[in-house]
Amino acid sequence: MDTTNKKRCNWPKDDALYIEYHDKEWGVPVYEDAKIFEFLLLETFQAGLSWITILRRRENFRAAFDNFDYKKIANYSDEKLVELKLDTGIIRNTLKIKAAKTNAIAFMEVQKEFGTFSKYIWDFVDGKPIQNKFTSLSEIPANTPLSDKISEDLKGRGFKFVGSTIVYAHMQAMGMVNDHTTACFRHKEV
Repeated sequence: MDTTNKKRCNWPKDDALYIEYHDKEWGVPVYEDAKIFEFLLLETFQAGLSWITILRRRENFRAAFDNFDYKKIANYSDEKLVELKLDTGIIRNTLKIKAAKTNAIAFMEVQKEFGTFSKYIWDFVDGKPIQNKFTSLSEIPANTPLSDKISEDLKGRGFKFVGSTIVYAHMQAMGMVNDHTTACFRHKEV
């Protein structure tokens, strides 16, 4: 893919991994539960860190967390959680590691109630992305009243590390909001 002549959001800068993520994934609507959970798990570990830190370790997370299989993660033993704490390829934060299991369990509870997690989360935006028209990164919020509402609902369902800012980043990643700047070639595409 030719990345040199395209006008894009300026946050990927010249980092090839960030550019690929921006150009192919960020803001693309995701409706598959497995992919939604992958983003949720990664966002959990991103709390307090930069997204590029997580992105660079994504494949390590994939290997450590059984390809983001929430059914397996929900059944992790205490021994598996200790093993993850020793894995230098991921973020070795005990609370975040435990949250991965807690969130997998809560994720499946939401599926039981709504049929799919996708239906639950997309219902907050009536099933279609919010099309923002920001012209610069400085206009893009860290959170919104909607991310506040979703955060509170998730917390009430037992999810951990789902503050409003993390939820908004999750909404951006999975395409619930289109926060590509208007000059970016991806804005019209997503």
